[in-house]
Amino acid sequence: HEQDRLFQVASLLCTDSVCLFDEDTPEALIKLIKPDILVKGGDYTIEKIVGADFVQQNGGEVHIIPFVEGYSTTGIIDRIQKL
Repeated sequence: HEQDRLFQVASLLCTDSVCLFDEDTPEALIKLIKPDILVKGGDYTIEKIVGADFVQQNGGEVHIIPFVEGYSTTGIIDRIQKL
């Protein structure tokens, strides 16, 4: 659920802020907040990341982080709910 995922991501020490959006993509939000860093999971390519070009044109960085087997917000939330 999005609230569970929001809590998980917000709990990371490296995260400054998280928010939910109602649109199909976060493009409008990205243009509004102009992030310095945009991060997506390893199943994306730079060409498929919405807002990547905007972030880079404004001096920001786009990072694609690899998946680590057994570590996903969905997996963590599922394990917690089974407790």
